[in-house]
Amino acid sequence: MRARHLQSWGRYPAVSQIGHRIEWRDRLARDYSLLKEKFGTVLPYGNGRSYGDSCLARSDHVLQMRSLCRFIAVDWVRGVVRAEAGVTLGEVLALALPKGWFLSVTPGTRFVTLGGAIANDVHGKNHHVRGTFGRHVRSFHLLRSDRGGVVCSPDVEIELFRATIGGLGLTGVIEWAELQLIPVKSGFMESSTQRFDSLAEFYSLSEQLDKTHEYTVAWVDSLAGGAATGRGVFMAANHSEEGGLKVSPPGAVSVPLTLPVSAINRISARLFNSAYFSLHRGGPKRSHQRYDIFFYPLDRLHDWHRIYGPRGLQQFQCVVPEHNAEAATRELLRSIKKSGDASFLAVLKKCGSLPSPGLLSFPMPGTSLALDFAHSDTLNAPTFPRLDAIVREAGGRLYPAKDAHMSAQDFRSFYPEWAQVEALRDPALASRFWDRVTET
Repeated sequence: MRARHLQSWGRYPAVSQIGHRIEWRDRLARDYSLLKEKFGTVLPYGNGRSYGDSCLARSDHVLQMRSLCRFIAVDWVRGVVRAEAGVTLGEVLALALPKGWFLSVTPGTRFVTLGGAIANDVHGKNHHVRGTFGRHVRSFHLLRSDRGGVVCSPDVEIELFRATIGGLGLTGVIEWAELQLIPVKSGFMESSTQRFDSLAEFYSLSEQLDKTHEYTVAWVDSLAGGAATGRGVFMAANHSEEGGLKVSPPGAVSVPLTLPVSAINRISARLFNSAYFSLHRGGPKRSHQRYDIFFYPLDRLHDWHRIYGPRGLQQFQCVVPEHNAEAATRELLRSIKKSGDASFLAVLKKCGSLPSPGLLSFPMPGTSLALDFAHSDTLNAPTFPRLDAIVREAGGRLYPAKDAHMSAQDFRSFYPEWAQVEALRDPALASRFWDRVTET
């Protein structure tokens, strides 16, 4: 095992982790046992794409799983792939797309590992059609300090399966996972983009386009006010039947270093938002584009989080239930505009009603709003408490994978099944997030 220093993607809280690299599956049990004996508790760590402290160990020592990146078995007739937990979604696509298969669900980055996708039960632009990532996990092998290896599936070790889907890496170390893919005829998308002038217009477009498109999502101008509150750009797409099955390579442009101060502030965000909104004037624009351009626009700029400066960023992502989603979302956007904190990475999406198998899964039928903020002294007080109160009163919840501030009271209210996960938690696994949100 070789050690290296690691952080969360948001770099807030500013806590460094000592990563102990796991090289081989047949040594995982031995290495896990040695680290448990030495440090008391540890935590699995994938490719470092979690924003807050859910990937930070209580002991600050993590099992670095990225080196477990081998495929174990594939079935191109049924579209089933079994791979080690450190394989990324991009690596699954690189193998599967030329064979005519695609990920059933993908988040906004291809650099998430399989273990991380399961632990956070990630969702994507087709939640209204296919639900969360966990719905498409056929099985996985879990290594526990108190039981050894356990194979879990929707039919075997059901309680442990449900606790692990969205369980933040606390129920055991995922060694491998088996996924169900979906068939496609091309690596291209038929997409439609059009801007909307208000939040009411977003809901009208979503009602119409969710029925005819597998993938829908919107960028929203978080700084627009008055009648323009919630204005933005709506994007919808389906898989194309033309264009071939060529894999798109990851972008080569990278932010070479962390900027001395954040490039994201109210002035730069307002300029960007105005320019981006103006760029999409006119009627719907249809295009035939590569899958990576539609699904992974930020992946084209490696290490983009460095533009937020040495203090890092915090993401706020919530979901509010359908019956009062429009009113709550409007109030959230108004509060953000008043706060003085700026975000230009603001994503609005209606979630569907398909249930996830995970006990701590985030989506619910309603509207999800996600925003990235450069960390500042005003975020944790008063901005986030005000936003939290709106979510709480609306009956919504926050996303643990993106969180670095949620109170223990809110977490236990948002996720009442947390106690079941705690009862099934591997005693050798503990995170800073879990300590924070389950403290009494």
